[in-house]
Amino acid sequence: MKAEYIEKIYAGWLAKIIGIRLGAPIEGWTYQRIQNVFEELHHYPKDFRQFAADDDSNGPIFLIRALENSKNGFDITAQDVGEALLNYAPFEKGFFWWGGYGTSTEHTAYLNLRSGIRAPQSGSIAQNGSTMAEQIGGQIFIDSWGLVTPGNPDLAAKYAALAASVTHDGNGVYGGIFIAVCISYAFVEQNIRSMIEKGLSYIPDGCEYTRVVRAVMDFHQEHPKDWRSCFQFVFQNFGYDKYPGNCHIIPNVAVIILALLYGNGDFSDTLNICNMCGWDTDCNVGNVATIMGVRGGLEVIDDEKWRKPINDILICSSVIGSLNISDIPYGAGYLAKLAAAIAKEKLEEPWDQILNRPLTGCHFEYPGSTHGMRVRTEEGEPDNYCLRNTTEAAFTGKRSLSMAVSKLQEGRVFLYRKTYYVPSDFDDSRYDPSFSPIVYPGQTITGKVYLPQDSQPCKVRAYVRNVLDGKIITDGEGIVLEREKWTDVSLKVPFLDSGLLDEAGFVFDVLCGAEKSQSLRVLLDDFYIEGTPDYSIQFAKSREDYWSPLRQEISQFTKLKGISYLVDGRLHLSCHDFGEMYTGGYDWEDYTAIFRVRPEQGAHHMVNVRVQGAIRSYAAGFTEQGKFGFCKNDHGYQVLEEVAYAWNLGEDYEIVVTVIGDQFIVSLNGKQMLQYTDLESPFLTGSIGISVAEGSHSSYESIQVHPM
Repeated sequence: MKAEYIEKIYAGWLAKIIGIRLGAPIEGWTYQRIQNVFEELHHYPKDFRQFAADDDSNGPIFLIRALENSKNGFDITAQDVGEALLNYAPFEKGFFWWGGYGTSTEHTAYLNLRSGIRAPQSGSIAQNGSTMAEQIGGQIFIDSWGLVTPGNPDLAAKYAALAASVTHDGNGVYGGIFIAVCISYAFVEQNIRSMIEKGLSYIPDGCEYTRVVRAVMDFHQEHPKDWRSCFQFVFQNFGYDKYPGNCHIIPNVAVIILALLYGNGDFSDTLNICNMCGWDTDCNVGNVATIMGVRGGLEVIDDEKWRKPINDILICSSVIGSLNISDIPYGAGYLAKLAAAIAKEKLEEPWDQILNRPLTGCHFEYPGSTHGMRVRTEEGEPDNYCLRNTTEAAFTGKRSLSMAVSKLQEGRVFLYRKTYYVPSDFDDSRYDPSFSPIVYPGQTITGKVYLPQDSQPCKVRAYVRNVLDGKIITDGEGIVLEREKWTDVSLKVPFLDSGLLDEAGFVFDVLCGAEKSQSLRVLLDDFYIEGTPDYSIQFAKSREDYWSPLRQEISQFTKLKGISYLVDGRLHLSCHDFGEMYTGGYDWEDYTAIFRVRPEQGAHHMVNVRVQGAIRSYAAGFTEQGKFGFCKNDHGYQVLEEVAYAWNLGEDYEIVVTVIGDQFIVSLNGKQMLQYTDLESPFLTGSIGISVAEGSHSSYESIQVHPM
């Protein structure tokens, strides 16, 4: 696959996040309100501490995983995408708007799928009616299907039709096809009208979607200078009052076409015009930005204005907490690998090497990318520092990250990645993000560090920080860096009893004597966190993260469903039908997990391993009164093996599950009970969790995870 395409995938995904952030603070506003408050809006309207999860990014980055999880390979069905929705979305919270059955299109389709109504019937007009089926979601979650089919609009249209039909129908599906085709075609076409015509060529001539797009195109042809007059035309003829439902697709596509045409090919102007029109701003600007980002590439996206405030960070709100702490290069790399595999093309170097390492690492090979790295001193973020992507030197490929800090009052600087978030990191939680760390005790941090000729001498150590006590953990006295030489720096994080790590990176000590004002410049490349965890969670030391009076989360856990709380040193989970919670890394492979469990009420008390989501995991535990078993959840739990065991409510039990490839060994109170080899599409990676069913209630004293 061309390196140019790989960079354009990154540019498109980056632009999508820029567009979402630009539009999110004024979502639902009218043109007049935006005009009254801002007059003109050529910048982000809000300076977030950290931009929280948004439905417009959750949908594209998680539903595309159908291509990875499908048993049909890349020849997916609509039901495969429906199962991705069931797998990654928490039950009726976060991810997207849960407005109620018959009110929110996605909520309605989700409950249809859960009830056994398969896609595409789940989103169809026949099932839900045209008002529900033709809202905006068919196009706002679709961008990734265009990004994985660069220059192949036929395949983009096919995938988009399947993906959009899970939740939508009619014009709702036509919108998904149109946007995905425009994105795919933008890899090979610069002319805006040609892209629009290409998108229209895949949907019916007589549909309302086509009629409105052509009406806006015709107005622009006659009045090419004034976008506001075009918006008045749109408002009067295709406004919200002309279409039913909460957020109909038709008024919003009119705004998208208006912005694409009147933006005259300029990235910033196109986004700003789209945002000024109002209505569903984050959705519309996100779609427009993806098209324009792919079309123009990274060079059209202003670094200071658009990229720096985002710093490559992406927050999500799936049920897998370690996937919720992400960065934009991760998403771009994931999509690029899929695109190459779908096209049966080899990745060019250095991309073949880079993208076949863990995508959670930091490689800095995309021009301008920072992977969300941050700088601080002991006192906090310094006033005088610069983080920038550079071609000055690199260990792999052509690029690395440069950190320069001047006027240091003390000689210690931390260059790090945020590996866990707490509520105070955010201004809001509209889509209810919750997190599991992306680094754990027992894992190894590695990086390549370079001291340029013009920098003051320094020594470096890799480190992590335990958020529970604020202490940093490192090893040794550090390495004195040699000038103009790449140095390996690593740390194997030691076992921790209830540690929770919120930073991982490198600490630099400047070695320059007694000067009051010091400076430092270093380069970083190939920063990775790998290996099997070795740690414990003692719930007597755990805490609840307070988001709002109506929302508290158990730290480092995400919850699918159920009631959870901490009391008397134990974690409790109960349900009226089912309840599940997860923690750990989605990419963990072989490990041993030890759970201290007490059945409190009911007959179904399980612990989970190799958790890949709500409908992809394994579980061991008490399957019914007098039974102990091992189950696989592959869109529904199935008992794989079961033995008789007289267990009692109120008693403590230790369940140990060892996972090695496709083999599972399960012990209870020190005695091996079951051993199973899964030969049918086994889940070979995944995190850990706990689960209850049929009105049961369990409590847990601790969880431990160890290497084999």
